[in-house]
Order: sequence, then C-alpha cells, then structure tokens
Amino acid sequence: MAQFSVNILGCGSATPSLIHNTSSQIVDFRDTLMMIDCGEGTQQQVRRLGFNFSRIRRIFISHLHGDHCLGLTGLLSTLSLHGRTGEVEVYMPQEGIDIFTRMLEFFLKEHSYAIKLIPVSGHGGLLVDDPSLTVTAFPLFHRVPCYGFIFREKPKLRHLRGDMVKFFNIPVSQLQSLKEGSDWRSPEGELIANERLTTPAHPSCSYAYCSDTMFDQRVADSVRGVDVIYHEATYDDSLRQKAFDRGHSTALQAARIAKEAGAKILIIGHYSKRYRTTDILLEEARTTFPYVIAANEGLRLDIPQLLKSDD
Repeated sequence: MAQFSVNILGCGSATPSLIHNTSSQIVDFRDTLMMIDCGEGTQQQVRRLGFNFSRIRRIFISHLHGDHCLGLTGLLSTLSLHGRTGEVEVYMPQEGIDIFTRMLEFFLKEHSYAIKLIPVSGHGGLLVDDPSLTVTAFPLFHRVPCYGFIFREKPKLRHLRGDMVKFFNIPVSQLQSLKEGSDWRSPEGELIANERLTTPAHPSCSYAYCSDTMFDQRVADSVRGVDVIYHEATYDDSLRQKAFDRGHSTALQAARIAKEAGAKILIIGHYSKRYRTTDILLEEARTTFPYVIAANEGLRLDIPQLLKSDD
C-alpha cells in the first residue's frame, strides 16, 4: 500500500511537446488518489502509469490556463464511461465553477457518479480535513488567480511495545489511549510513563505544489516548514526578466524559495519547451539548494523514503 507518494504525469509548460506533457500529478496517500492539475494528455498518462481511474477521489486545479485544466472534462467523462460511482470533488478557482459547470452540462449530461465543483477563492485555506491528512490552498502570483496546495499528514500514533503491554497486563480497552500518548496507572496505583510502554511515532510528511508563480517571498512564507516542495522552474536565470513578465520563476528562484522555506527536498518542473534537457536548471538550482530533483513523466517519488535518504 502506498503511504505517501507523488507521481509526475506531466511537467512541461504551455503546450505539450515531444519531451513533456502538460501539468498533472497524482498524490497517492494510503491508496487514495488525488490529482493536481489536469492538462491535455493526462488520461493517457494515468493509463501509462497504471493507475485505476476509479480510485481518483479528488482533483485540484491550480488555475485556469489551458495547460493545467483542458484535460479535466475528458477525464471526468472517462470516469463515467468506466462506471465510476460515488463522488469526485474538484477544487478550482472561483472563476472556473461556472465555466466547467456549463462544459459538463454540455459534454457530460449524464454521468454515473456525482461531480462536486468546489470554489477556491481569497487566501485559500483548508480544503480537506481527513482523519490522517489535510489539504490547504494558498495564493500563488501568476497572471490569473492561481493557488498552490499543501498536503500535510497529521501526527501519527505512537507504537506500542508489546512486551511492556504484556508485562503490565494492560487491557485492550486502554491501548488506543497509550498510542495517543497517555500514561498508564496500574490497578495498584503505580503510574507508568508512556515512554516505557511505547516508542515514538514515525514522522509525518508534507508536500507542497507551487505552479505557476513568479518569485515572491509570500510563497516561501506559505510553504514554510513543508518537507518536500514542487516549484515551477520554467526558465534558467538568464531569462529572469521573461519569467517575471510572464508570471513564472527561474530554477534559481525556485531554489531560493525552498531554502527560505526550510524545505528538505525541492522538485523542479514546468519547463519551457526551449530546454531539451534539465541539466542547466538542475545545476542552477543546486548552487543555492543542495537536494534538487528534476521532475520527469513517470517519476514516482515516495515521500517518506525520500526524507529518510535525506537524513
């Protein structure tokens, strides 16, 4: 079972190329699939990477430029053709709700499941609050309203020491409270510290998606403390004026955001089609931030394993 992985379906910018698809990712959290952005060709990438369409539960659209959302209507149609049941939540900027409502009414008059379009506006905020995970939105700084997303695992429970539980003959009814950090008082009145009965929980992980955005200190503030950050790196720094004019960032600027935010790992993507390889972008980012990974279609990143290797 996947605990927490990020899967790159597309990491190019503006238009599909022979090298890269337009933007899309799947976050696989404990076998629940959540898609971020849905550019053209996303359906084919879902198939190529072997994901089950029926497991896609939520879709997060960062903004309403075509390379991030033009694949959405087709994907939702395919889910219906596959006989999907239940509900799919689609989060997007407020401006897109009416647009996609009309598109779905025209292209998907009948569907086998419920589609819930949920607006994101203002400063974003909490979108999802599941028992083990939250998803929050925060503003990015592009030419149109745009949002990043943080996937944050909630604190995990401590691990029981079976030998100590047996030694003190602790009833099953009290085990949950031990996992949550409570001490144990024996029938004789002795207080047994939780640290004797349990071992520390595995650390929780967090992941932030930042695309598209110009360089802005407020982005670093929004993702401060996140373990792994995906940040657009459309250009190298010799084109920083072009990046600014178009509401994008350079690889060096992405590295500055990761460093300022205190991240452990930076993933760069959203490459301009002018680049045949990512070498120059990687080299540039690594002058400022040491642990940089270049996104590529088909790349699967196991977040807990990445963080272990970074220790």
